[in-house]
Amino acid sequence: MASSGSNFSLADAKVAELQEAFKQNKLTSRQLVEYYLSQIVKLNSKIRGIIEVNPDVLTLADQADKERKAGASIANTGLHGIPVLLKDNIATQDKLNTTAGSFALLGCVVPRDAGVVVKLRSAGAIIFGKANLSEWCHYRTGPNGWSARGGQALNPYLMSVDPRGSSTGSAISVAADMVAVSLGTETDGSIIHPCNANSVVGIKPTVGLTSRSGVIPLSPKQDTVGPICRTVSDAVYVLDAIAGNDPYDNATELVSRFIPSGGYKQFLKENGLQGKRLGIVRSPFFNFPNENSHLGQAFENHFQTLGQKGAVLVDNLQVADITIILDSKQSGEATALKTDFKINLNSYLSKLVSSPIRSLADAIAFNLKYSTLEMIPEFGQTLLLEAEQTTGTSDPAYQEALAKMQRLTEDGYVKLMTENSLDALVTPNSSVASMLAIGGYPAISVPAGYGPNGAPFGICFSGLLGYEPRLIEVSYAFEQATKVRKPPSYLV
Repeated sequence: MASSGSNFSLADAKVAELQEAFKQNKLTSRQLVEYYLSQIVKLNSKIRGIIEVNPDVLTLADQADKERKAGASIANTGLHGIPVLLKDNIATQDKLNTTAGSFALLGCVVPRDAGVVVKLRSAGAIIFGKANLSEWCHYRTGPNGWSARGGQALNPYLMSVDPRGSSTGSAISVAADMVAVSLGTETDGSIIHPCNANSVVGIKPTVGLTSRSGVIPLSPKQDTVGPICRTVSDAVYVLDAIAGNDPYDNATELVSRFIPSGGYKQFLKENGLQGKRLGIVRSPFFNFPNENSHLGQAFENHFQTLGQKGAVLVDNLQVADITIILDSKQSGEATALKTDFKINLNSYLSKLVSSPIRSLADAIAFNLKYSTLEMIPEFGQTLLLEAEQTTGTSDPAYQEALAKMQRLTEDGYVKLMTENSLDALVTPNSSVASMLAIGGYPAISVPAGYGPNGAPFGICFSGLLGYEPRLIEVSYAFEQATKVRKPPSYLV
């Protein structure tokens, strides 16, 4: 099904376009779901972006159509009747599994919907299915986008190019038009990495702006849930739906103070770059190797566009201890994550209604018993085993790691942003991920172009806590000024 009549095409349709088609009776939610199901039949066996589809998805679509026809108030929400794909670490209390890509959790029963899923359902969204990911959010060692349940996810633009992770399936499924809206999670780069590699838009929210309850955890200090879509506007519609307080995640009560009255859609301004102060740290972010020399010219062109649209470029800035910050072992991040992962995963597993495993140790034992992949060098349990060996938050090494991360953040990123009065830092692809991760800072990744071989690359706009309004203005204005993104052609 390529369209639903009246010259309306479903291919790569935006959320606003879908909602308008609903209102004009050019489209039903059932037709939209059927279109995405046909795309999955055609494409998913090639790129393996989706692990499973909700068996009730057509029933949910029919329910949305009935609500719309009856004039129900919920039908006026921005995501009503829109299918949403969830990364397979976001719990749903329905017929879908929540496994982080591992067979060890297949068949487990969660106590309730994740906090963001509650908000999606309240907004009338259709829970479409679960996306492939790097197993255990890449805490089981393996290629980006690989999980035991989902197999190897592939880049829809060029299968030989790394699709990045861990929210790989969420990004490639949106890029290939198997769904318009998805959710990913990020601890360190797991939204912005796959978004820049697969030419889609991702919002990594301020940690605590969106609930992490019901999400298989790595670290509450760094974990965040955010939208992955094809346009900034679509991602913002989703952010409006999922941001806010959740009684099951204490961090949301404090961080919800950053949510502006009237929500985030008001910041979708074509003139959003006017007067914005954008920082550029040349080294190391723009030191491209010879094989990526095309990126240098591409970003110089983008800088020119940003300036022409009214931004003030603050160039040649430096970040103190940037080499240490970007190295997770040197910064202390790796040490802190191992401890946090064990504690928080064990807590999550202990609260499941039923589960084949109840601890990290059980997950490790499961892999040893059933997997033959541990004999292959690129697959293994190194991180899982190291996490299991940690002794808790009272360990001096853990406390030292937290203190070091805080010092590096304050002397580095915070000082950079505040002393230069920056509205955003501009970086290529996802090279800034670790600097944002250790401080819990937000970012938006936007498609920025394609290399000589057709491989996508992105641009990242990042800021301090609660800077989402500024980042939305900047990223939307950049997107509208450049209109770089194009769908993957060879899959058609």
